[in-house]
Amino acid sequence: MPSLKAHLFAFILKNTRKKAFRSADGLHAWIAKSRPKQDHCPPAKIAQRLVIETRAVQAFPVYEAWPKSGGATRRVLYLHGGAYCFEMTPFHWNLVAELAERLDAQVTVPIYPLAPEHQFDVIYGMARAVYQDVMADEREVVLAGDSAGGNMALVLTLMAAEEGWKLPSRLALLSPSVDMTLKNPATLEAAKRDPWLDVDGGRESVRIYAGGLEFSDWRISPAYGDLTALPPTLVFSGTRDLLYPDTEVFAQKATKAGAQVELVTGDGMIHVWPLLPIPEARAARDRMVAFLAG
Repeated sequence: MPSLKAHLFAFILKNTRKKAFRSADGLHAWIAKSRPKQDHCPPAKIAQRLVIETRAVQAFPVYEAWPKSGGATRRVLYLHGGAYCFEMTPFHWNLVAELAERLDAQVTVPIYPLAPEHQFDVIYGMARAVYQDVMADEREVVLAGDSAGGNMALVLTLMAAEEGWKLPSRLALLSPSVDMTLKNPATLEAAKRDPWLDVDGGRESVRIYAGGLEFSDWRISPAYGDLTALPPTLVFSGTRDLLYPDTEVFAQKATKAGAQVELVTGDGMIHVWPLLPIPEARAARDRMVAFLAG
C-alpha cells in the first residue's frame, strides 16, 4: 500500500498540475504561468554538495557536476523530464547529486530548448551534440532520464545505433514516455486513475514539440523503433501513471526483440515517483544506483 506521503503528493498534484494536462488550453495556460518562474539553476544546497561547472552547447546551458570527493570514474548523461515544455526542477537536481555522489560520477545535465518556443529539430540538434560530446569520453557512459527525458534517452540511443555512434553501456529510465500516440485503450483508462497526467494535454505537448513528425514516428515514440539496439535497460513505472500500460507493452516488445529490459512496477505509484521525497523512492533509487554501477 502506498505511504501517506505518496497519497499526499497524489492529492496535491490532482488539485494543481492535473489541470495542465486535462486540455490543450490548460497546458498552454500552465506554460505561460510557469515559464517566468522556472529556474534550471542548481539549488544552493546542491551547489554546496557538488562541484558544478556550466558551458554552452548551441547557445544552451549544459551543467557538469562532480562529487566533491573528486575522482569521477564514470560518466552519466542525465536528461530531465517536463513534457518537453517545462524546466528542470530541484527534484531532478536532488537525483543528479545522488547519482554523482553514489556512483562517483561526472553527471552531464543539458538544459535543452523547450517547446513551444522550439521544436524537434532544435531540441535534438542540441541533444545530439551533447550526446556525441559525452560519448567521446573514454570512461564508461550511462544514460538516465525521467518522463520526457526518458523518451529522449531512448531516442538518442536509437539514433546512435542507426548512425553508428557509440552506445551507452546502460539506460535507467523513470516513467519514460514511450508511445506518444496515446491510442492504447488501457492508457485511456489509466488516465482516469492518474492524478497528474491526462490525454488531451499530453497530446498537445507532443504536437508542439514534434515539429510535424507523426506521433508514431520512433523519434517521437521510441516504442516503434529498432529495440534490438538497446543496451541493458532498467525502467520504473507506477500503476497510477497514464504511461504505465504502454511502458508494459514496450518492455515486453523490447524483451521479445532480444534486448535486456527490466520493468520495475510501483504498485499504486504515480508518475516519476522515484524523484519524489517519499519512502518508496528510496528503494527505487537504491535499485537504480546498483544497476548503473553494474
